[in-house]
Amino acid sequence: MPRDLIAEAALVGSLRAALAGAADPERAVRMQAYMKSSMPFRGISAPELTVIARRQLAAHPLPDAASWREAVFELWHGAEFREERYAALALLAATPYRAYRTLDALSLYEELIVTGAWWDLVDGIATHRLRELLEAQSERMGVVLRGWAGDRNLWKRRSAIICQVGRRSATDGDLLLACIEPNLGDRDFFIRKAIGWALREYGKANPDVVRHYVAENESRLSGLSRREALRRLA
Repeated sequence: MPRDLIAEAALVGSLRAALAGAADPERAVRMQAYMKSSMPFRGISAPELTVIARRQLAAHPLPDAASWREAVFELWHGAEFREERYAALALLAATPYRAYRTLDALSLYEELIVTGAWWDLVDGIATHRLRELLEAQSERMGVVLRGWAGDRNLWKRRSAIICQVGRRSATDGDLLLACIEPNLGDRDFFIRKAIGWALREYGKANPDVVRHYVAENESRLSGLSRREALRRLA
């Protein structure tokens, strides 16, 4: 089915216009500094952005997967302000397009992770979109995530480590530890933090497993990872 270019343009244009209309330049400066972002902000709070996105997505529905994908790409790659990328993530997660979030969307997620390359853009994709795929296609995604865990790209590695955050008792422990293993020696803050975060979340359902893992790998885990993993297990 061909894309509906008119519907795509209407949605993208309305979102950008609504975001521009809600701009707060003073807050934008603070937000950009906090996020250490080279891309400027409009200065829109997360709750405000949620309302804007919900209204515009409802007013301008997309008819098919191709239009959904391309609208996400246009918002993301054409963004001049960071909130436009947040709007792309809202479109990615919108309930009407759940049927499109299959393995066919994995390449889309990968591109957003690699080009987003910062925690505010990457982590939601990892902990929601990748987790959603893992729960639907555990065997296939297990292979993918093990591959990502050893990838040269830091954000793909981080995504593989944290994608089960929130699964608790449903966490595939073998997969989690397999994704952590090739990253134990990494000195990057975001990888070390990811390892600790993922272990801490796993520990909510399996505290003894996490305590044993940390004790067994004490010399290999960074101090940050250990502290984060055990922070609520004392």
